[in-house]
Amino acid sequence: MSDILHSSPRSITSPMLFAALSPRLQQRLITTSPARPYRVGQIIQQRGERANGFYLIETGSVAVGRYLESGDFRGVAVLGPGDSWGELAMFAERVRVVDAVARSSCAVRFVRQSDFDAALGENPYDYRAMLGVLSAQLQDTLDIMAGIRRGTAHTRVAGLLATLAGSSGQTTRIEITQQELGELLGLTRMTVSGALKELETTGAITRRYGHIEIRSLEAVRLAALG
Repeated sequence: MSDILHSSPRSITSPMLFAALSPRLQQRLITTSPARPYRVGQIIQQRGERANGFYLIETGSVAVGRYLESGDFRGVAVLGPGDSWGELAMFAERVRVVDAVARSSCAVRFVRQSDFDAALGENPYDYRAMLGVLSAQLQDTLDIMAGIRRGTAHTRVAGLLATLAGSSGQTTRIEITQQELGELLGLTRMTVSGALKELETTGAITRRYGHIEIRSLEAVRLAALG
């Protein structure tokens, strides 16, 4: 049996809205929001749709981004089990500004706004938790912008890999391509390839077809510091 841990990657560090809600409220929303299966590459959400609820990942991985005029998908975030998205558009009463696509076979729940509002009205203490999560997401966005301005390609690639690997001390297999890494970081595939080669030379990672193995998470984290 392999000793490699298969990671369910997420490219952001801040908690998602659903995870911050009380167990009682979570269970109520799960009960009223049945999970729907999606195939690899299947569109879950399209830009321009009315935001009358938000999505919650039960299993699998989802990429959030935009389809270009060429038909190519440009990802901006990778989400995993327990993550939710679409809350901000729901709160702002605006249409969706991103597309969401299944990166793997997955099950996703759609939490209707009417169900969420009714449940939240009976659990007022969750308002404070929501505010904390939204503040953390804003800070995460600001940190990413600051990192783009001052970080080198090497440190940014290492930082994203460390986030995707999570906290496991084992060898971790991250199911992500160099193209996806480039899209998430705003870098070319060639630049990402060069940064990965440097990390591989130090023994921190091993590049594989369609995935990356983290050999030393500590080394990757140190590389992210510059």
